[in-house]
Amino acid sequence: MASIARADRAWAATRKGLFELRLAHGRWAVERVDFLGDPVSMVLPPQADGRMLAALNLGHFGVKLHASDDAGATWQEVATPVYPVQPEGTPGPAWKLMQIWSLEAAHGTVWAGTLPGGLFRSEDFGDSWQLVESLWNRPERPQWFGGGYDVPGIHSICPHPQHTGEVLVAISCGGVWVTRDGGESWSLQARGMRAAYMPPEAAEDGNTQDPHRVVRCPAQPEVLWCQHHNGIWRSSDNAATWQEVQGVPVSNFGFAVAVHPLDAGTAWFAPAQADERRVPVDAAMAVTRVAGGGERFDVLRDGLPQQNCYDLVYRHGLAVADDGERLLMGSTTGGLWASQDAGQRWQEVALTLPPIYAVRFG
Repeated sequence: MASIARADRAWAATRKGLFELRLAHGRWAVERVDFLGDPVSMVLPPQADGRMLAALNLGHFGVKLHASDDAGATWQEVATPVYPVQPEGTPGPAWKLMQIWSLEAAHGTVWAGTLPGGLFRSEDFGDSWQLVESLWNRPERPQWFGGGYDVPGIHSICPHPQHTGEVLVAISCGGVWVTRDGGESWSLQARGMRAAYMPPEAAEDGNTQDPHRVVRCPAQPEVLWCQHHNGIWRSSDNAATWQEVQGVPVSNFGFAVAVHPLDAGTAWFAPAQADERRVPVDAAMAVTRVAGGGERFDVLRDGLPQQNCYDLVYRHGLAVADDGERLLMGSTTGGLWASQDAGQRWQEVALTLPPIYAVRFG
């Protein structure tokens, strides 16, 4: 599952390489760097057999994907997702891979979410990819639009751990979509979300929602949490409906969310000022921990910078390990912090890394 894995090894995908981290004697440290100098947009941490993937965005040279069979000791280039030929006159952005924004694996399938809004699947761990045409060809897709990027993108992929073939994806901006038959058909499941940036008559249109990030609780997979552009939402019925979490302190705006792997009522968020600024409130960094499904809130600051701090945490910049105690958080300014006690206290790992796109336990 996304952002849920072992607690003693982790990776930070950054603007200038993939940093492998190790926990020793209670502290995290950088152990090695792969792809130094290259932007790594996403990493899929090692599976049980040691295989992992790293997605690179090399600008003029395009998107590249590398695989490792030995948990990152060595790497080899593999295939990248390829869009079909775009029919002449087709509306919307060009059918050209701009970035791999998300990678998840479940039930023998690897899923990749991309800009501009494509979902790809691989049954051979990246040696080949197939566009999920049933989602790509939905009549609603031409109405999707960019949220932060100029084009829409799939940033959240949530396979159901118990139901093979059931996958939820979240799109900025295109709402939340679910398949229960391995991608043969899809349903829009954003009921309850609200887009304040739209005209009032379109605010509840599921196809215009901007869920910044959606995560699923592994132990209670019917429960999902969403950091939305306009607040925090939670679903307890497998995304059939969404309820807004009220009374969130500091700010209900942000990008990242992580859910406790065993307690679906507990989740962590990285609050920020609204989207026109995108910095911590009062230039002081905090993590909001929501408990009881939204009944209680803790604002956690111990060990985080409280003055002159302008770090933003991207969508994939906050992760929790499978013990529910150890967290990692990386920022756009190259700050990396760790907690060993569910966010009560934070330790500085580094403040001078390249901008961090994603952190994943391995």
